[in-house]
Amino acid sequence: MYAGELSGLKLGKATRDAFGEALRDLGAEVSELVTVDGDVGNSTRTEYFAKAYPERAFNVGIAESNMVGVAGGLAGSGKIPVVASFACFLLDNAFDQIRMAVAFPEMNVKLVGSHAGISIGEDGPSQMGIEDVALACSLPGLTVVVPSDAACTKAATEAIVRHDGPAYLRIGRGKVAEVYPDGCNFELGKAIQLRDGADATIIANGLMVPAALDAATALKDQGVNVRVLDMHTIKPLDRDAIQKAAEETGAIVVAEEHLHHGGLGSVVCQAICETKPVPVESVDVGDVYAESGDPDGLLQKYGLTPDAVADAVKRVIDRK
Repeated sequence: MYAGELSGLKLGKATRDAFGEALRDLGAEVSELVTVDGDVGNSTRTEYFAKAYPERAFNVGIAESNMVGVAGGLAGSGKIPVVASFACFLLDNAFDQIRMAVAFPEMNVKLVGSHAGISIGEDGPSQMGIEDVALACSLPGLTVVVPSDAACTKAATEAIVRHDGPAYLRIGRGKVAEVYPDGCNFELGKAIQLRDGADATIIANGLMVPAALDAATALKDQGVNVRVLDMHTIKPLDRDAIQKAAEETGAIVVAEEHLHHGGLGSVVCQAICETKPVPVESVDVGDVYAESGDPDGLLQKYGLTPDAVADAVKRVIDRK
């Protein structure tokens, strides 16, 4: 059973596929849009744009630092460069260049990290971007977005392209459930409430959003009513939605496919401490590097499942 199935959600396409399609479509409307690729366009799906606009697509080879530097130069020349690679290659390998060629000079560069999290499976820990959100959030002025499904990714891609300033978009390899089958009413910095409830709130992003919905569905059968928020934008954070959830439900669970430190859980806890302190439980990768294996098996082993989210809700309610 895939995450979201219990809630009646259909299995949709991978967020990387939705990104590639959205980028290609935007190319017809935004003439300044260009791509800078590190020889993995067939994986990140920037190849869709490159096939449609070959004169606006630049492949610099497996040289991520140079790739970011080129993008900074293109942005300085009035272009809107989209730089895409595996999340770990982009954020880890080229962090200094992102800092100095994009964030510090406030260049209008769009960074896209594909194959994020442990759900890339057999590729193994050397290619699992699980600290990318923490690195991206640490850079001043950088907008950080983690969409949950194809529709959310399409809307997020357009939003960051039209946003004036540097941004990071995190996308994944595998297919995910259709959280927004009728389209996503997306706004940077504004969480989307998917379910209401008074007993606790689950705040999630990425593939953990359908897992959160499944957890809420299972808990409702047990008499527990849980609010679910899709916190697709981590920076800027929707502090108002978090404060409201804390005040109205009194307990929070944060679910993300990322290390325990520095991601969504960290910024949510900071916001709660500064507004309305309530008990919080986290569902995440923890403080470890994962291993190579079947994607579903890895999600099970490291506790990124609807059952794990539901158990965290029970624990946090007991602490109220």
